[in-house]
Amino acid sequence: MTKTIKSCSCGPDCGCSSGKRCSSRRGAVLRALSEGGPHLSAEEVHRFAGKIRPGIGIATVYRSLKCLCGCGKARELKPADGPAVYEAAGPGPRHDHLVCVSCGAIVEISDPAMGRLQARLAARHGFSPSGYRLDIYGNCSRCAKKDRSKI
Repeated sequence: MTKTIKSCSCGPDCGCSSGKRCSSRRGAVLRALSEGGPHLSAEEVHRFAGKIRPGIGIATVYRSLKCLCGCGKARELKPADGPAVYEAAGPGPRHDHLVCVSCGAIVEISDPAMGRLQARLAARHGFSPSGYRLDIYGNCSRCAKKDRSKI
């Protein structure tokens, strides 16, 4: 599934000049995230972005990822053992993650009840949320089964 994301209008929180459209390099990173699939490492983003904008450097990709995460156009997920992975934060159904701490597997989960719970908790505390993130860490069924067989 491809997520379409409009040009980045980064604010001061992510280090860009406020109100400026994203550079062609940052645009290539954003497009790589949108079209490359879910949960890409920075190196995978670099590979995809290089096809879109040949010559883009890995340092530029890292800076762009930091900026895009800062302005809400991308999300970073840090598996327990392994490099951070990134995904586009564009339109589409909201989802959360189950992250296996043993093998690094990431499963996307979605349940409308989570959004309702978040809204109810925020209202109860007089909080005005701008978003939320839920990553649940543990062992996937395959790794849990391996652990049980060692006993």
